[in-house]
Amino acid sequence: MMLDDTYIQPQKPVILTGDRPTGPLHLGHYVGSLANRVKFQDEYRQFVMIADMQALTDNMGNYAKVRDNVVEVALDYLAVGIDPDKSTLLIQSKVPELAELTVLFLNLVSVARLERNPTVKEEIRQRGFERDIPAGFLSYPVAQAADITAFKARHVPVGEDQLPMIEQTNEIVRRFNRSVGKDVLVEAQAVLSRVGRLPGIDGQAKMSKSLGNAIALSAPADQVSQAVKQMFTDPNHLRVDDPGQVEGNVVFTYLDAFEPDAALVADLKARYRAGGLGDSVVKRQLEDRLQALLQPIRERRTELSRDKGAILEMLRKHSLVARDVAARTLSEVRREIGLDYYFL
Repeated sequence: MMLDDTYIQPQKPVILTGDRPTGPLHLGHYVGSLANRVKFQDEYRQFVMIADMQALTDNMGNYAKVRDNVVEVALDYLAVGIDPDKSTLLIQSKVPELAELTVLFLNLVSVARLERNPTVKEEIRQRGFERDIPAGFLSYPVAQAADITAFKARHVPVGEDQLPMIEQTNEIVRRFNRSVGKDVLVEAQAVLSRVGRLPGIDGQAKMSKSLGNAIALSAPADQVSQAVKQMFTDPNHLRVDDPGQVEGNVVFTYLDAFEPDAALVADLKARYRAGGLGDSVVKRQLEDRLQALLQPIRERRTELSRDKGAILEMLRKHSLVARDVAARTLSEVRREIGLDYYFL
Protein backbone atom coordinates (compact mmCIF):
# COMPACT_ATOMS: atom_id res chain seq x y z
CA MET A 1 0.00 0.00 0.00
CA MET A 2 1.68 3.16 -1.21
CA LEU A 3 0.38 6.66 -1.79
CA ASP A 4 1.54 8.90 -4.59
CA ASP A 5 4.51 11.03 -3.52
CA THR A 6 2.41 14.17 -3.97
CA TYR A 7 0.83 13.30 -0.62
CA ILE A 8 4.15 13.36 1.17
CA GLN A 9 5.25 16.61 2.80
CA PRO A 10 8.64 18.20 1.99
CA GLN A 11 11.55 16.76 3.94
CA LYS A 12 12.11 18.35 7.35
CA PRO A 13 13.51 16.91 10.57
CA VAL A 14 10.88 14.49 11.86
CA ILE A 15 9.25 14.79 15.26
CA LEU A 16 6.76 12.31 16.75
CA THR A 17 4.37 13.03 19.61
CA GLY A 18 1.10 11.55 20.79
CA ASP A 19 -1.39 10.74 23.52
CA ARG A 20 -3.48 7.81 24.69
CA PRO A 21 -7.21 8.36 24.03
CA THR A 22 -8.40 7.53 27.53
CA GLY A 23 -10.07 10.83 28.43
CA PRO A 24 -10.02 14.55 27.75
CA LEU A 25 -6.67 16.28 27.51
CA HIS A 26 -5.89 18.72 30.31
CA LEU A 27 -3.64 21.59 31.33
CA GLY A 28 -0.80 19.18 32.07
CA HIS A 29 -0.89 18.06 28.44
CA TYR A 30 -1.06 21.66 27.27
CA VAL A 31 1.96 22.95 29.14
CA GLY A 32 3.87 19.70 28.78
CA SER A 33 3.45 19.12 25.05
CA LEU A 34 0.53 20.70 23.19
CA ALA A 35 1.85 24.25 23.23
CA ASN A 36 5.16 22.98 21.87
CA ARG A 37 3.42 21.00 19.14
CA VAL A 38 1.83 24.17 17.83
CA LYS A 39 5.31 25.68 17.61
CA PHE A 40 7.04 22.56 16.28
CA GLN A 41 4.68 22.15 13.32
CA ASP A 42 6.40 25.07 11.59
CA GLU A 43 9.89 23.70 12.27
CA TYR A 44 9.50 19.94 11.79
CA ARG A 45 7.60 17.35 9.84
CA GLN A 46 5.38 16.51 12.79
CA PHE A 47 3.45 13.28 13.32
CA VAL A 48 0.90 13.39 16.14
CA MET A 49 -0.32 9.94 17.13
CA ILE A 50 -3.55 9.03 18.87
CA ALA A 51 -2.23 5.88 20.52
CA ASP A 52 -5.35 3.73 20.77
CA MET A 53 -3.44 0.44 20.66
CA GLN A 54 -1.26 1.54 23.56
CA ALA A 55 -4.36 2.64 25.46
CA LEU A 56 -5.66 -0.93 25.27
CA THR A 57 -2.63 -2.26 27.16
CA ASP A 58 -4.42 -1.40 30.40
CA ASN A 59 -7.97 -0.88 29.10
CA MET A 60 -8.66 -4.23 27.48
CA GLY A 61 -12.40 -4.78 27.83
CA ASN A 62 -13.09 -1.05 28.10
CA TYR A 63 -13.22 -0.61 24.36
CA ALA A 64 -15.84 2.13 24.26
CA LYS A 65 -13.71 4.36 26.46
CA VAL A 66 -10.81 4.17 24.03
CA ARG A 67 -12.88 4.32 20.84
CA ASP A 68 -15.01 7.27 21.91
CA ASN A 69 -12.03 9.33 23.01
CA VAL A 70 -10.22 9.12 19.66
CA VAL A 71 -12.29 11.96 18.19
CA GLU A 72 -12.30 13.83 21.51
CA VAL A 73 -8.50 13.90 21.60
CA ALA A 74 -8.41 15.00 17.95
CA LEU A 75 -10.78 17.85 18.82
CA ASP A 76 -8.45 18.94 21.61
CA TYR A 77 -5.52 18.89 19.18
CA LEU A 78 -7.28 21.08 16.65
CA ALA A 79 -8.75 23.40 19.27
CA VAL A 80 -5.32 24.31 20.69
CA GLY A 81 -3.99 25.14 17.23
CA ILE A 82 -2.43 22.00 15.78
CA ASP A 83 -2.97 22.56 12.06
CA PRO A 84 -3.84 19.51 9.92
CA ASP A 85 -2.23 21.28 6.95
CA LYS A 86 1.08 21.34 8.85
CA SER A 87 0.96 18.22 11.04
CA THR A 88 -0.01 14.61 10.31
CA LEU A 89 -2.58 13.40 12.85
CA LEU A 90 -2.87 9.63 12.83
CA ILE A 91 -4.64 6.81 14.63
CA GLN A 92 -2.14 4.20 15.75
CA SER A 93 -4.32 1.19 14.95
CA LYS A 94 -4.78 2.42 11.37
CA VAL A 95 -1.06 1.89 10.74
CA PRO A 96 -0.69 -1.92 11.06
CA GLU A 97 2.97 -1.72 10.04
CA LEU A 98 3.63 -0.50 13.59
CA ALA A 99 2.36 -3.79 15.00
CA GLU A 100 4.65 -5.82 12.74
CA LEU A 101 7.65 -3.73 13.73
CA THR A 102 6.72 -4.25 17.39
CA VAL A 103 6.72 -8.04 16.94
CA LEU A 104 10.13 -7.93 15.26
CA PHE A 105 11.58 -5.64 17.93
CA LEU A 106 10.34 -7.88 20.75
CA ASN A 107 13.08 -10.30 19.70
CA LEU A 108 15.68 -7.66 20.54
CA VAL A 109 14.58 -7.08 24.15
CA SER A 110 14.60 -9.35 27.19
CA VAL A 111 11.83 -9.54 29.77
CA ALA A 112 14.38 -8.62 32.43
CA ARG A 113 15.27 -5.42 30.55
CA LEU A 114 11.62 -4.43 30.27
CA GLU A 115 11.11 -5.03 33.98
CA ARG A 116 14.07 -2.77 34.79
CA ASN A 117 12.60 0.18 32.89
CA PRO A 118 11.91 2.68 35.73
CA THR A 119 8.97 4.28 33.94
CA VAL A 120 7.28 0.91 33.47
CA LYS A 121 8.03 -0.08 37.09
CA GLU A 122 6.40 3.11 38.38
CA GLU A 123 3.34 2.73 36.17
CA ILE A 124 2.94 -0.89 37.23
CA ARG A 125 3.03 0.29 40.86
CA GLN A 126 0.46 3.04 40.19
CA ARG A 127 -1.93 0.57 38.58
CA GLY A 128 -1.48 -2.07 41.27
CA PHE A 129 -0.60 -4.82 38.79
CA GLU A 130 2.07 -6.38 41.03
CA ARG A 131 2.91 -9.60 39.13
CA ASP A 132 -0.41 -9.73 37.27
CA ILE A 133 0.95 -7.55 34.46
CA PRO A 134 -0.61 -7.68 31.00
CA ALA A 135 2.14 -8.68 28.56
CA GLY A 136 1.12 -5.85 26.27
CA PHE A 137 1.62 -3.33 29.07
CA LEU A 138 5.03 -4.70 30.04
CA SER A 139 6.19 -4.50 26.44
CA TYR A 140 4.68 -1.16 25.46
CA PRO A 141 8.15 0.50 25.44
CA VAL A 142 8.88 -1.80 22.48
CA ALA A 143 5.72 -0.61 20.74
CA GLN A 144 6.81 2.96 21.39
CA ALA A 145 10.17 2.16 19.82
CA ALA A 146 8.31 0.87 16.77
CA ASP A 147 6.26 4.07 16.60
CA ILE A 148 9.34 6.28 16.81
CA THR A 149 11.51 4.33 14.40
CA ALA A 150 8.74 3.74 11.83
CA PHE A 151 8.70 7.46 11.11
CA LYS A 152 12.47 7.81 11.64
CA ALA A 153 11.74 10.51 14.20
CA ARG A 154 14.90 12.21 15.39
CA HIS A 155 13.08 14.25 18.04
CA VAL A 156 10.47 13.08 20.57
CA PRO A 157 9.00 15.52 23.11
CA VAL A 158 8.69 13.82 26.50
CA GLY A 159 8.59 14.58 30.19
CA GLU A 160 11.56 13.64 32.34
CA ASP A 161 9.71 10.54 33.54
CA GLN A 162 9.65 9.27 29.94
CA LEU A 163 13.39 9.57 29.30
CA PRO A 164 13.90 5.81 29.98
CA MET A 165 11.57 5.13 27.04
CA ILE A 166 13.81 7.06 24.67
CA GLU A 167 16.84 5.28 26.09
CA GLN A 168 15.21 1.91 25.46
CA THR A 169 14.21 2.91 21.93
CA ASN A 170 17.80 3.83 21.14
CA GLU A 171 19.03 0.53 22.58
CA ILE A 172 16.73 -1.28 20.15
CA VAL A 173 17.89 0.90 17.26
CA ARG A 174 21.55 0.18 17.99
CA ARG A 175 20.98 -3.53 18.45
CA PHE A 176 19.03 -3.83 15.20
CA ASN A 177 21.56 -1.81 13.22
CA ARG A 178 24.40 -3.94 14.58
CA SER A 179 22.53 -7.12 13.67
CA VAL A 180 22.24 -6.12 10.00
CA GLY A 181 25.58 -4.34 9.78
CA LYS A 182 24.27 -0.96 8.65
CA ASP A 183 22.35 2.05 9.92
CA VAL A 184 18.76 1.41 8.87
CA LEU A 185 17.01 2.92 11.88
CA VAL A 186 17.83 6.27 13.47
CA GLU A 187 18.26 7.15 17.13
CA ALA A 188 15.90 9.66 18.71
CA GLN A 189 16.62 12.63 20.92
CA ALA A 190 14.31 13.61 23.76
CA VAL A 191 12.92 17.14 23.71
CA LEU A 192 12.05 18.30 27.23
CA SER A 193 9.38 20.89 27.94
CA ARG A 194 10.22 24.24 29.54
CA VAL A 195 7.83 23.33 32.35
CA GLY A 196 8.30 20.12 34.28
CA ARG A 197 5.54 17.81 35.44
CA LEU A 198 2.47 19.82 36.41
CA PRO A 199 0.99 18.73 39.75
CA GLY A 200 -2.69 18.07 40.21
CA ILE A 201 -4.85 20.65 41.91
CA ASP A 202 -4.55 18.55 45.10
CA GLY A 203 -0.77 18.95 45.10
CA GLN A 204 -0.30 15.24 45.77
CA ALA A 205 0.61 13.88 42.33
CA LYS A 206 0.96 14.85 38.72
CA MET A 207 -2.17 16.14 37.00
CA SER A 208 -3.93 13.02 35.77
CA LYS A 209 -7.23 12.09 34.16
CA SER A 210 -7.45 8.91 36.22
CA LEU A 211 -6.78 10.65 39.55
CA GLY A 212 -9.49 13.25 39.02
CA ASN A 213 -7.18 16.13 39.89
CA ALA A 214 -6.96 17.68 36.43
CA ILE A 215 -8.45 20.69 34.66
CA ALA A 216 -9.57 19.58 31.21
CA LEU A 217 -8.98 21.86 28.24
CA SER A 218 -12.70 21.53 27.51
CA ALA A 219 -13.79 22.34 31.09
CA PRO A 220 -16.48 25.04 31.26
CA ALA A 221 -15.67 28.32 33.01
CA ASP A 222 -17.45 27.41 36.25
CA GLN A 223 -15.47 24.16 36.59
CA VAL A 224 -12.22 26.03 36.06
CA SER A 225 -13.21 28.52 38.74
CA GLN A 226 -14.14 25.78 41.19
CA ALA A 227 -10.90 23.87 40.52
CA VAL A 228 -8.77 26.94 41.23
CA LYS A 229 -10.63 27.58 44.47
CA GLN A 230 -9.86 23.99 45.55
CA MET A 231 -6.15 24.25 44.78
CA PHE A 232 -3.64 23.29 47.42
CA THR A 233 -1.68 26.25 48.82
CA ASP A 234 0.39 26.66 52.01
CA PRO A 235 -1.50 24.95 54.88
CA ASN A 236 0.30 27.21 57.37
CA HIS A 237 -0.85 30.40 55.67
CA LEU A 238 -3.92 30.69 57.88
CA ARG A 239 -4.29 34.48 57.91
CA VAL A 240 -3.59 37.11 55.27
CA ASP A 241 -0.82 38.66 57.40
CA ASP A 242 0.99 35.34 57.89
CA PRO A 243 4.14 34.83 55.78
CA GLY A 244 3.43 32.17 53.17
CA GLN A 245 5.54 29.51 51.49
CA VAL A 246 5.78 29.57 47.70
CA GLU A 247 7.66 26.29 47.27
CA GLY A 248 5.20 23.42 46.90
CA ASN A 249 2.32 25.87 46.58
CA VAL A 250 0.31 24.62 43.59
CA VAL A 251 -1.12 28.04 42.76
CA PHE A 252 2.34 29.51 42.29
CA THR A 253 3.47 26.43 40.36
CA TYR A 254 0.63 27.08 37.92
CA LEU A 255 1.41 30.79 37.75
CA ASP A 256 5.01 29.93 36.83
CA ALA A 257 3.68 27.68 34.07
CA PHE A 258 0.91 29.86 32.62
CA GLU A 259 1.49 33.53 33.53
CA PRO A 260 3.75 35.11 30.88
CA ASP A 261 4.45 38.20 33.03
CA ALA A 262 7.39 36.89 35.08
CA ALA A 263 7.79 40.21 36.89
CA LEU A 264 4.19 40.04 38.10
CA VAL A 265 4.71 36.49 39.41
CA ALA A 266 7.93 37.53 41.16
CA ASP A 267 6.11 40.42 42.85
CA LEU A 268 3.28 38.16 44.01
CA LYS A 269 5.79 35.67 45.42
CA ALA A 270 7.65 38.40 47.34
CA ARG A 271 4.45 39.80 48.84
CA TYR A 272 3.17 36.34 49.72
CA ARG A 273 6.42 35.39 51.47
CA ALA A 274 6.44 38.68 53.41
CA GLY A 275 2.84 38.32 54.58
CA GLY A 276 -0.11 40.49 53.71
CA LEU A 277 -1.23 38.74 50.52
CA GLY A 278 -4.19 36.38 50.73
CA ASP A 279 -4.63 33.12 48.85
CA SER A 280 -7.81 34.47 47.25
CA VAL A 281 -5.90 37.26 45.52
CA VAL A 282 -3.32 34.88 44.08
CA LYS A 283 -5.99 32.43 43.02
CA ARG A 284 -7.94 35.20 41.28
CA GLN A 285 -4.83 36.08 39.25
CA LEU A 286 -4.42 32.44 38.25
CA GLU A 287 -8.08 31.98 37.39
CA ASP A 288 -8.06 35.06 35.15
CA ARG A 289 -5.03 33.70 33.31
CA LEU A 290 -6.50 30.20 32.89
CA GLN A 291 -9.89 31.51 31.76
CA ALA A 292 -8.18 33.70 29.15
CA LEU A 293 -6.23 30.67 27.90
CA LEU A 294 -9.11 28.19 27.84
CA GLN A 295 -12.01 30.28 26.55
CA PRO A 296 -10.85 30.40 22.90
CA ILE A 297 -9.92 26.71 23.07
CA ARG A 298 -13.44 25.85 24.29
CA GLU A 299 -15.07 27.99 21.62
CA ARG A 300 -12.98 26.49 18.83
CA ARG A 301 -13.64 22.98 20.13
CA THR A 302 -17.40 23.57 20.24
CA GLU A 303 -17.34 24.79 16.65
CA LEU A 304 -15.30 21.81 15.43
CA SER A 305 -17.42 19.26 17.29
CA ARG A 306 -20.45 20.14 15.15
CA ASP A 307 -18.98 18.01 12.35
CA LYS A 308 -17.24 15.01 13.85
CA GLY A 309 -17.53 13.24 10.53
CA ALA A 310 -15.08 15.73 9.07
CA ILE A 311 -12.67 15.02 11.94
CA LEU A 312 -12.82 11.29 11.25
CA GLU A 313 -12.26 11.83 7.53
CA MET A 314 -9.22 13.97 8.25
CA LEU A 315 -7.85 11.27 10.57
CA ARG A 316 -8.45 8.62 7.90
CA LYS A 317 -6.53 10.56 5.25
CA HIS A 318 -3.70 11.45 7.60
CA SER A 319 -3.42 7.85 8.79
CA LEU A 320 -2.96 6.77 5.16
CA VAL A 321 -0.11 9.26 4.79
CA ALA A 322 1.45 7.96 8.01
CA ARG A 323 0.97 4.37 6.86
CA ASP A 324 2.89 5.08 3.67
CA VAL A 325 5.86 6.38 5.66
CA ALA A 326 5.78 3.45 8.10
CA ALA A 327 5.47 0.95 5.23
CA ARG A 328 8.66 2.27 3.68
CA THR A 329 10.57 1.77 6.93
CA LEU A 330 9.09 -1.70 7.43
CA SER A 331 10.08 -2.63 3.88
CA GLU A 332 13.67 -1.64 4.66
CA VAL A 333 13.64 -3.67 7.87
CA ARG A 334 12.15 -6.76 6.18
CA ARG A 335 14.70 -6.55 3.37
CA GLU A 336 17.65 -6.32 5.75
CA ILE A 337 16.57 -9.34 7.81
CA GLY A 338 15.68 -11.44 4.77
CA LEU A 339 11.88 -11.41 4.91
CA ASP A 340 11.43 -10.03 1.39
CA TYR A 341 10.47 -13.30 -0.27
CA TYR A 342 10.39 -12.46 -3.95
CA PHE A 343 8.92 -15.81 -4.97
CA LEU A 344 5.67 -15.16 -3.05
